Amino acid sequence: MPDNTITIVGNITRDPELKFLNSGQAAVRLSVAVNRRWQNRQTQEWEERVSYFEVTGYGPMAENAANSLSKGTRVVVTGRLEQRSWETENGDKRSIVEINADEIAPSLRFATAVVTKTPRPDAPFRDAERPATPRPNEPTTYAYDEEPF
Repeated sequence: MPDNTITIVGNITRDPELKFLNSGQAAVRLSVAVNRRWQNRQTQEWEERVSYFEVTGYGPMAENAANSLSKGTRVVVTGRLEQRSWETENGDKRSIVEINADEIAPSLRFATAVVTKTPRPDAPFRDAERPATPRPNEPTTYAYDEEPF
């Protein structure tokens, strides 16, 4: 069975953008810069290359990421590479390869974090813990007729 799992570690380049789909599901989009640094064996000078990855995530993870992360935060992202195509208002065809995140987490290599558990929608609640609005069912991907961004 083919597998296209990818894990990246890098810095968020802009504050995460949170939106809600027509279904009510949360969607987050962020961009991550991954720096690669090496020493040139001929010149003995350090060289660097930066790759930028667009990341999308859905459901409670999207809300948690938008509320917890900001520009400059070092993150670890695990997910799947997916290609998405669309047509602009002018009729131009566009496509992008992005990471559909299964997990987004702050990197603890150079920072600390305080973890606060959020209530699970399928767990029983005591009245004081019950969220004000029920959480919608959480499909793993958005409908193709629904553009998140």
